[in-house]
Amino acid sequence: MTQASTPTGLEDTPALMRLHNLTVSYRGHPAVHHLSGAFASGRMTAVVGPNGAGKSTLLAALGGSLRSFEGRIEQPASLRRAYLPQVSTMDRAFPMRVHEVVAMGLWSRIGSFGGLHREDRSAVSDALAAVGLTGFEKRWMGELSAGQAQRVLFARVLLQDAELILLDEPFNAIDSRTTADLLALLHRWQHEQRTVIAVLHDLEQVREHFEEALLLAREGVAWGPTADVLRAENLFKARQMAQAWDDQAPICKVAA
Repeated sequence: MTQASTPTGLEDTPALMRLHNLTVSYRGHPAVHHLSGAFASGRMTAVVGPNGAGKSTLLAALGGSLRSFEGRIEQPASLRRAYLPQVSTMDRAFPMRVHEVVAMGLWSRIGSFGGLHREDRSAVSDALAAVGLTGFEKRWMGELSAGQAQRVLFARVLLQDAELILLDEPFNAIDSRTTADLLALLHRWQHEQRTVIAVLHDLEQVREHFEEALLLAREGVAWGPTADVLRAENLFKARQMAQAWDDQAPICKVAA
């Protein structure tokens, strides 16, 4: 198992993205400290750890929406990525119809003001069918349940045709059937050789569906095959590290 805090063996790992001594700050304080490792291409990796461990902050940095970091993220210059933040960040009261939200997945091709052609509308309908929402095109987002809204967001990701898919707590506050359907979609992406990185809290779900895991406690605790990462001693170490966090620290220090 590759320890997350050391870059040993990175050069020999077939990876879509490599992290080199990455430190990410949030609101002026380091949230992820000196993380090195590689995300294997075409694999599903779960990012797990205690509350406040820096998981969402790391994902935002990988997705490009958070640029306050030191170290280096090595990735292809032309990498196509899709980033799905936590569902709680979406205001479903905003007056948008389902087809408009899904069509945003075509933004890179049609631009902000481009109109939808027949093939685009067909692609939107196909994406909704893939997530079990055929016929929902004209519904307002505010009319949907939490599970239906999450299906809509997954349909938008489908249209982005991304090589790297980043998901932040994608199964929070949704029903078990929706969770099962969306997990099946993750496996479809893996079959298509897409790389999926997901922040999750359900460790049994991680053990069942994800072949790789990164256990984060602001620093990397373990990174590698899921069964090795989620050993009791690693989980205990992560809890111990969480108890020692200083949320007001202006800098991060590496133990000698």
